[in-house]
Amino acid sequence: MNITFLLFPNLTQLDFTGPLQVLSRLPGARVALAAKSLAPVPTDAVLTLNPTHSFDDCPPTDLLCIPGGFGIDDAMRDEETVAFVKREGARANYVTSVCTGAFILGAAGLLAGKKATTHWAYHDELKRVGAEPVKARVVRDGNVFTGGGVTAGIDFAFTLATEIAGEEVAKAIQLGLEYDPAPPFYAGSPDKAETPVFEAMTERYAPRVEAFRVALAKAMKQS
Repeated sequence: MNITFLLFPNLTQLDFTGPLQVLSRLPGARVALAAKSLAPVPTDAVLTLNPTHSFDDCPPTDLLCIPGGFGIDDAMRDEETVAFVKREGARANYVTSVCTGAFILGAAGLLAGKKATTHWAYHDELKRVGAEPVKARVVRDGNVFTGGGVTAGIDFAFTLATEIAGEEVAKAIQLGLEYDPAPPFYAGSPDKAETPVFEAMTERYAPRVEAFRVALAKAMKQS
């Protein structure tokens, strides 16, 4: 199976590295990291990523995965990036995203009429790309799989692993990675976070979400 991850500047590294760690362990997996060029790609957390392929020489993909991050504002307006996603999404068996990567799929026209999820702060914006927002950690609609924010990418990847290779293989990968979440507290979703915590994060995200809305409007006009 050819698995292709899209790389773009200022992506959220865990949106990418979480699913990568799981999916790269699938039997027969061949992973391509595709970007506009082979230049190192900066992330939001110091880590720099090295693409394995440019858009021009990337092999046809069976599974296309789009991570999110603040860099989506530029990525979803970049003609080469959107054209690549359209091309690979049209022939992939699985079209997928994590977090706000859903909006790059949306800019490429791949979420129209589809149920989808994304990071909670951007969830309602899915309607603007023609998707039906569903509040869930992982959502499947046909061959389109979307994951919620950041760490949801791990659950998303195990959902895909089960679909592709079966439950026993997915469980074996889970054991190998010792993925057994036991957080010190439960504040990882708007439904579980205490009100002061939720209000503080909503206020913190407000300027960022407003800038995203402007970028999304421009991206949809270009599509």
